[in-house]
Amino acid sequence: MPFRCAVLDDFQNVATTLADWSAPGHRVEVVPFTEHFGTEDELVAALADFDCVVTLRERVAFPASLLNRLPRLRLLVASGMRNSVIDHAAARANGVTVCGTESSSTPPAELTWALLLGLARGLVQENGALRAGGPWQSTVGADLHGRRLGLLGLGKVGALVARVGLAFGMDVSAWSQNLTEERTHEVGVRLAPSKEELLADSDYVSVHLALSDRTRGLLGATELALLKPTAYLVNTSRAAIIDQAALLDVLHEGRIAGAGLDVYDVEPLPGDHPLRTAPRLLATPHLGYVSRANYQRYYGQAVEDIRAYLEGAPVRVLG
Repeated sequence: MPFRCAVLDDFQNVATTLADWSAPGHRVEVVPFTEHFGTEDELVAALADFDCVVTLRERVAFPASLLNRLPRLRLLVASGMRNSVIDHAAARANGVTVCGTESSSTPPAELTWALLLGLARGLVQENGALRAGGPWQSTVGADLHGRRLGLLGLGKVGALVARVGLAFGMDVSAWSQNLTEERTHEVGVRLAPSKEELLADSDYVSVHLALSDRTRGLLGATELALLKPTAYLVNTSRAAIIDQAALLDVLHEGRIAGAGLDVYDVEPLPGDHPLRTAPRLLATPHLGYVSRANYQRYYGQAVEDIRAYLEGAPVRVLG
């Protein structure tokens, strides 16, 4: 029998073209799924006859309840080297090896700036008006040079975003629970005295933190109230870091100039979700990691993971 591999959430239908799936040297049958499975029952029905599943990021959870219902599954490959929605203990109990891949910090940093610049210069509104024969110039763009960019988190992605801000001539500061002056000096930015001061003083705030018990709900109604009415907030990290109901409130009430989002509590975002119609919002469908080079890395290393597993020497094992 062939070693059957399912690729989840291949929305663009490119997984089989961006890697050489014949490389394992075994008979591997690859089946991409271009539609998202929203329930555990749907996943079980779709994946019951597969030995391997390749899953993108943390969109699809693999709890014990699902893993227990997939007796044929032997290998689970996740893009990235950290995945909080896979029950690793349950995977081991079910004889499932979990492997990861490398992931570049560049694509999400680039998308952060696409959102920030799109908000600052009203690109969606102006483009829509131009194409529809609307008014010639209807917005006055917000400046970057000389303005303050506040970063929540200064890891790999945050540091890349910081350096672009510095190139624009912005005053860049950063804060996180464990951030040190040594790290901020290394990147060339200031260490904000507190989260509250960063929020109150910044013209642009961008979130670059990993989701954890400490960061979940880090920005709630109290924190969002500290933002200037002229400030912009961007989140390409994890949705749960910002209280979504509180964010909707400040957008509808016009208490900030706008927000740019690429991540959501539920993905894909339901058609009737209130964020789809929220004012002052520039939103993209979790494109932060979606670039050709990153996909080539993901799928190419997924093939490497499969080959190594079939050879009895798994690589990049997680959990």
